[in-house]
Amino acid sequence: MIGYVLDASVAAKWYLPRGENLVEESVRLLNEYTSDLTRFAVPDLFWPEMGSIFWKAVRNKRMSGQSADEALQSLSELQLPTFPSYPLLRDAYRIATRFQCTVYDCTYVALAVVSGQPLVTADERLANALAAHFPVRWLGSV
Repeated sequence: MIGYVLDASVAAKWYLPRGENLVEESVRLLNEYTSDLTRFAVPDLFWPEMGSIFWKAVRNKRMSGQSADEALQSLSELQLPTFPSYPLLRDAYRIATRFQCTVYDCTYVALAVVSGQPLVTADERLANALAAHFPVRWLGSV
């Protein structure tokens, strides 16, 4: 079974499809997950990141507060396997400083390395910067 470390940029598209690109690709991955055809892993950082994405969407009137609450509930019901960020911090920091990326993003990359599952991200810039060195795949190519 194929598995991925899931970036918040991919999961956000499930709930904020209006104006987003790569929605079909993200929904296909979600359907594969809910059909037990693939598995996901996320660092614990994923959860506050998703909360911030929904908060910003409410603030920018892309979704209602009620829709954000429902999205958080729906996301939690997926029971995504979640791994602690702290053990990944040193590797994430090393990757971040070497490739001039955020430690947040590199926490996902470090989890991909440790878990042996590629990171799937909708951040094409991140994928382009790291794919030659780490198991990082852009959503548009998955």
